[in-house]
Amino acid sequence: MSITDKVKNKAEEFAGKTKQAVGEATDNERLYAEGQAQETEAHAKQAGEHVKDAGRDVRDAFS
Repeated sequence: MSITDKVKNKAEEFAGKTKQAVGEATDNERLYAEGQAQETEAHAKQAGEHVKDAGRDVRDAFS
């Protein structure tokens, strides 16, 4: 995973957590749900990047 991807995913995760906190503080269920969705999406992207990295590691091991 490139450093750029890591930074983008962490920024998206942070934005999601921020939306959740603001939504909870203001009792805004829609904003809270958006934050959860955004954070989940960032986690999914990170997991996908980890799978790609593992695939490269396996490929390199057999090369």
